[in-house]
Formats: sequence, structure tokens, C-alpha cells
Amino acid sequence: MTTTTLGIIGTGMVGAGVARRAVDAGLNVVLSNSRGPETLADLVADLGGRARAATPAEAASAGDLVIASVPLATHERLPRAELAGKTVIDPMNYAPNPDWSLPELDSDELTSSELVQRHLAGARVVKALHSIGPKQLLDLYRPAGAPDRTALPLSGDDPDAKKEVVDLLDVLGFDAVDLGSLADSWLSEPNTPLYAFPYVGRPPSGLAPKDLVAWVQQAPGVPVSAARVRDLAAATVRGPAGFRM
Repeated sequence: MTTTTLGIIGTGMVGAGVARRAVDAGLNVVLSNSRGPETLADLVADLGGRARAATPAEAASAGDLVIASVPLATHERLPRAELAGKTVIDPMNYAPNPDWSLPELDSDELTSSELVQRHLAGARVVKALHSIGPKQLLDLYRPAGAPDRTALPLSGDDPDAKKEVVDLLDVLGFDAVDLGSLADSWLSEPNTPLYAFPYVGRPPSGLAPKDLVAWVQQAPGVPVSAARVRDLAAATVRGPAGFRM
């Protein structure tokens, strides 16, 4: 199936960044958040005629493919009925803190995307767009065949759903590397060599954690080839789950 309309649930930095890249690539986007469509008027106006605001349930229904870019802690609020039968891109990352953590993730019993798939039992979840920042997404897109085209990792249990996401990433200007099932999605989660840093290069030394995050968010993008993604995944050893400040 060719994606012409992308449903976006969650309009923080990731959701808004993907929306901008999608609109610029010629797709329509239906944006939603937890605060209501009226709060998205400025973003819709900035994105132009290919964008409109809706509720999460409406965005889920409207999208040929849907990206759920909400905090992982709120994943159970995603509209299960409207997402049933859909391919859902999961860019969420586990970020445990004193107020919220999950033993199933801490113990590596599940990956975060397996947790999301368990909630969205009728949908086909694909982990993607989680390991690159919005600025780098907007810096690094290239036409197909470009020698410096960047590759992004993805994981999922449904081959057809993964193909839909590969095709979408191609439209957005990126190659894709299939890392396997949702159980394998830890290969590109926080605390792995594939997460964030390949796409920004080496940060300045001595930065405090919050300053490091701010630096990554603003750093120019660094192209990463498909071969480099495969090499980094092959060298990855599982460590503590989640991004920790």
C-alpha cells in the first residue's frame, strides 16, 4: 500500500519534525495531540495545506500509516479500536525516572515496542524513527541513490508492515535496515551504539546529561550508511534498558 496520508499522534519534537519532512516530501498529514485540535492551529498553519488537525482517534482512522509519537508512559492512551488493522510506527523510547518505570522493561523481559504491540494487539507495530533526532531528520534526507543517503534501523514482526515503513522512509529520503523482530528492537534503543550519536558525531567532552541532550538536539546531521548501521548493530551488546539522565 502506498502511503499518501500519515496520521500523527503526538506533536512534540518528533511528531512535528516527521510532519514537516512528510509534508515537504508531498504527503498529507493529520496531526493530533492530547490537548485538542484547536491547540495545533499554529503548527498546521506553518505546515501548510497538506496538514490538518484532528483528535487522536481521527488521526488514527485517517492515516494510511500512523506514527504514535507520544511518551511511552502514556502509550495505553493510544486509540486501540481506531488503530486496529493499521501499521503503527513506534518511535517511543523508554526513559525510566523516579516517578515511572516498568520492571518488565528493566529486566529485559520485553522491549518497549513489544509492550506497545501488546497494547495495540490489533495493529502491526514497527519500531522506527526512534534513533534519530528531528533536526537530523530534516538535515539528512537525500534522493534515492545518493551516495551520502542515510539509513535508519527498523524492527517489526510483520513483514508487510515493515515493507510499508521501508517505503515511507524512502519517500522521506532515507534507506532502511531491517534489524529483525520487535524482540530485536533493543539493538537500536537508548544505550546502544546505533542510538542518536552516529547521526550527530562525537559530542564535546564534559557535558552534563541535560547539556548533552541539548547538544544532540541542535547538532548538524552526519550521514550514516546502511553498511554502518549493520556493523553497529552486529557489534551491540545488550545493556541497561532505557535512556537515563
